[in-house]
Amino acid sequence: MNSKGHKKLIEIAEKFYDQFMEGNVPSMQLPTRNKSNIVYDEDLKVWVYGEKNTTRIANNIGGATKLLKASFTIEFLTKQLNENRSSTLRELYYISESWREKEAKFTAQEESNQLIEDLEIVSGVRREDFHMRPEESGATVIGPLKIEEKTRRGEREIHCQEDVGEGGYQIPANTDRIKFIDHSADFVMAVETGGMRDRLVENGFDEDYNSIIVHLKGQPARATRRLIKRLNEELGLPVLVFTDGDPWSYRIFGSVAYGSVKSAHLSPELATPAAQFVGIQPVDIIEYDLPSDQLADADINALKSELQDPRFQGEYWTKQIELQLELGKKAEQQALASRGLDFVTEEYLPKRLSEMGII
Repeated sequence: MNSKGHKKLIEIAEKFYDQFMEGNVPSMQLPTRNKSNIVYDEDLKVWVYGEKNTTRIANNIGGATKLLKASFTIEFLTKQLNENRSSTLRELYYISESWREKEAKFTAQEESNQLIEDLEIVSGVRREDFHMRPEESGATVIGPLKIEEKTRRGEREIHCQEDVGEGGYQIPANTDRIKFIDHSADFVMAVETGGMRDRLVENGFDEDYNSIIVHLKGQPARATRRLIKRLNEELGLPVLVFTDGDPWSYRIFGSVAYGSVKSAHLSPELATPAAQFVGIQPVDIIEYDLPSDQLADADINALKSELQDPRFQGEYWTKQIELQLELGKKAEQQALASRGLDFVTEEYLPKRLSEMGII
């Protein structure tokens, strides 16, 4: 087994061994993983870890236990790679129950999840290279895109419009195994909610506007963000993000465009800084007299926080957020249905995309 993930894991194990043989206390250095050490890279336009570091060192019970768990996990992952198998993050948590050392077992899934993230940071490769995957996100893509994917029976080609039902093609955990063969798309439309995604597909938006529709399924999974980035960078397609009109949905856009705090170590590989926000905009609530709800205190605090967030600087976002605070209202994507089921595809999106210079 000479995969990148396998090689990096062996290097980490060898470092622990060398430290032992040299008479040093084993240790592992990581970026400090909290909000105070997350910085916005103005050049890359994404969130990354800052310069603060934390050292995991086996000079006390807590440090030794963490490195023991890391060692057992590395052993499991290398064996998994040697056998060309895979497992979910949830399965790893339960697998630790069978490990011979009681102290090596995880006390909660969050602990095993964090350790996998630690190994990603130290090794410089993603968990997919360890054959680790999350539970299925269920996110899908539909549109004029032909791909080749690797299956257990070899490679197969799939057209994400002609060879799928209305549910679309389900995005796999490791999208780097997908090869883009051909496309006739003009842009990518990343949609937050399943209801709006289904409305666009039923109304034929993907066919009428040569659009690849990606269902984000709320806060998007890594695989979804990685696929979006590849569509933008490799195919040169504009990426548009269509969400509800509230501060939490604006953060979904921020995650797609600039990365998230939780996966800041992967922002350069997952974030698409060229992504553009379609709506729902606060101004849309006024212009289309959309059914809306009052902002809760948590919404107001989140909006005020976003005014200080580097991802939402600039005249456009400042104007929209201040308007929303003044209105005291928020609206869902599907509020557009109050003007008819075809309104979103016949009027709202064509007008908005025209304003943005997309069509």
